[in-house]
Amino acid sequence: MIRVMDCDVLDQKHVPVMLGETLAGLNVQPEGCYLDATFGRGGHARAILDHLHEQGRLLVMDRDPQAIDEAMKLAKDKRVQYYSGPFSQLFDFCQQEKVVGQVRGILFDCGVSSPQLDDPERGFSFTADGPLDMRMDPSQGSSAADWLAVAKDNEIADVLYQFGEERYSRRLARAIVEARKQEPITRTKQLADIIKAAHPAWEKHKHPATRSFQAIRIFINEELKELRLSLEQAVRVLAPGGRLVVISFHSLEDRIVKQFIRKQEKGEEIPAEIPLLAKEFPSVLRRVGGAQKPSAQEIERNIRSRSAVLRVAEKQGTPQ
Repeated sequence: MIRVMDCDVLDQKHVPVMLGETLAGLNVQPEGCYLDATFGRGGHARAILDHLHEQGRLLVMDRDPQAIDEAMKLAKDKRVQYYSGPFSQLFDFCQQEKVVGQVRGILFDCGVSSPQLDDPERGFSFTADGPLDMRMDPSQGSSAADWLAVAKDNEIADVLYQFGEERYSRRLARAIVEARKQEPITRTKQLADIIKAAHPAWEKHKHPATRSFQAIRIFINEELKELRLSLEQAVRVLAPGGRLVVISFHSLEDRIVKQFIRKQEKGEEIPAEIPLLAKEFPSVLRRVGGAQKPSAQEIERNIRSRSAVLRVAEKQGTPQ
């Protein structure tokens, strides 16, 4: 029986979302090999580790340097190996560890973590002033400020609409371009104020910059591309009978996950790299239950969990 331990996992500032549901979805076996592809501050990972015997293995990865610092501490446990990089490199990591086709469960906890949001210096939050960065890995790629300094208004509008589903994307993009003519947009509060002043209407209890900040963050980090790539790799890495658990926080992510699993069930999207598996199993993944959402009690404890959706799929075949 899966149990949620009263260990330091639950005492940390970052509370892992839907922890009990995640452990149940992974169906953790004491001697199995598991991959937490979004380590964050290790809440889910530590709970998984609690259920593993000495023969069990836990692989963890993240592209955030601060998360990797935490992972290195956990890796003092000989059962744990860590990898610094985006989860689209999970196949390389598993190949390096010689566990391709042997992983019993993979977890994706998508989006930005609470520690990232709570640190103004990371530039993710519109509620606290900080440098306009938004990169999961600050050493890679261009910051949000760098991109906004050169992007055309139609490019900004497309990002706000495509990744934030912002209905006033063109209006907001024009306001951003006009504002940068006066001075460079380098701070989160500066951008949030520009959007608020230009936004004609927004949802009750939501900051007018919510959708725009989400959109720019997703674009800067290529989050949806990363997710698509990693889902296909997960199929290759999982053992027959292994579980895929994905926690999404907005409709764009969840739609990708739902459609991927559905196509896999129908045999429509078998990765070309695994033709033998495709012949053996007409469908590679099957759903395990429906979409799950956090309980009212969890939302009360952790308001940021309110938009979470958890989906579980299992790789076809007989477990070894």
